[in-house]
Amino acid sequence: MKVDIDIHNHHHFSFDLWLTLIKSHPEFKAKRVEMFSSFFNIDKPIEEVTKVVKYYDDLCNNINEVLGGNIDTFEIYLLILGSLNIDLKQINQDVLNQFYAKSEALFLEYKPVIIFENIHQFFDEIKNQGKTINILSNTGFIKGKTMRKFLINENLDQYIDFHIYSDELNISKPNPLVFQEVKNRANQELEMNQILHIGDNPIADYKGAKDFGFNAYLLKN
Repeated sequence: MKVDIDIHNHHHFSFDLWLTLIKSHPEFKAKRVEMFSSFFNIDKPIEEVTKVVKYYDDLCNNINEVLGGNIDTFEIYLLILGSLNIDLKQINQDVLNQFYAKSEALFLEYKPVIIFENIHQFFDEIKNQGKTINILSNTGFIKGKTMRKFLINENLDQYIDFHIYSDELNISKPNPLVFQEVKNRANQELEMNQILHIGDNPIADYKGAKDFGFNAYLLKN
C-alpha cells in the first residue's frame, strides 16, 4: 500500500489498525471457526458456523459504529452460540476465557499481514522528527491486549506512544469521545489540525476524525 501522507504539517499521527496497517492472515478466520466449532461442540456443518460467525462479526461492528458503544468479544461469542442453538446455561466466564486464550494463541501463530508499505521506515521518519504516534482501533473478536502482543512481536510497539482500543474504553469510532481520548493523551499544546488520523473507513475513521476537528487521511484499499 503506497501512501502520500503529509508528515511535515502534522505533529501527531493516529493510526487505525485493520485494513490500514494490517489485514488478517489468509488462513486465520477459517481456523478460528474450526476451533470455535470444536471447542463448543457445535454439531452443525462448518459452512453454517462460518456464515453465522461472519454475520455477527459484521452486525456487531456495524452496531458499534452506529451507536458508538462496544459489544464485548464474549457477547459476540454468546450471540453466535445462541444462534447455533447451544445451551448457554453450560457456558460461563471461565469457559469463555479458555476459548479466548486459545483464540489468541491461534491469532499470534497465524498473525496478521502488514499491508502498510515500509511501515518501520515510515514510523522511523515520524519519530525522528520528534513527532508522536498512537493506535486507535475498534475491536471485535480480537481484544486490544492481544493487538499489543502482536505489535510488540513485530517491533512496532517501540514507535507507539499510546494505544486506544474500543474494548478498553467501551466506546467505538466514530464516537467523538474516542477522538477526545486521542486529544487528551497527545501533547496538550497541539492544535486540533496538527493531529492527523489515518484509516480506511470513510465513516468511522475519516468522517469521525473530521467531525471532531482533526485532519484525516482516508486510505483506499
